[in-house]
Amino acid sequence: MSRGRAVAKKWRLQQLVGIGAVLLLPLGLAACSSSNEALVAAADTGFVAGDGSSISIPASERSAPVEFSGTDENGNTITNAEFLGNITVVNFWYAGCAPCRAEAADLNEAYAQWHGEGVRFLGVNTRDQAAQAKQFAAEFDVPYASIMDVADGRAVQSAFAGAIPLNAVPTTLVLDREGRVAHRILGQIAGASQLSTMIKETAAETAGS
Repeated sequence: MSRGRAVAKKWRLQQLVGIGAVLLLPLGLAACSSSNEALVAAADTGFVAGDGSSISIPASERSAPVEFSGTDENGNTITNAEFLGNITVVNFWYAGCAPCRAEAADLNEAYAQWHGEGVRFLGVNTRDQAAQAKQFAAEFDVPYASIMDVADGRAVQSAFAGAIPLNAVPTTLVLDREGRVAHRILGQIAGASQLSTMIKETAAETAGS
């Protein structure tokens, strides 16, 4: 093949590749747009929307107890030491998160069922200032406090992320009486019954240990 023909063939190939890239461009844009909403919503937190999936961790495979400290929406200091000896539900949320708003009633229902049975609830606000958290609590009658983790440099998120990935908002954890992560739900909880089942399982293993 002459040099001239080879150059012409290479040029035609480059044209075809370029045309193919143009034809595929709308597909690429569609893929980007489908994920942009979650990424924009998570811009300040590093979190993306969850799919509601859950995992349960056998007691023998759990990480060490999670140690944390933070300040709630009323300026009170909260530490992990306050929850030791109790099964604890930890919910990561922020006020503008649609699934967080949707699951608020289910969390309240679970709280009403379990808070007198040695089960504690704690919120961890991943994005807002205290005023927004108070407004949310008033709107949805949230009966438990939330640590304002942005003001504390996201220290609580970092502490829990060392034990289990926290890559969605909302995320709900169930801790055993030692403060170890026993269950995790990524995304909106599937009703109070899902959370109650996890609490019952954790209570049963503790009672039998």
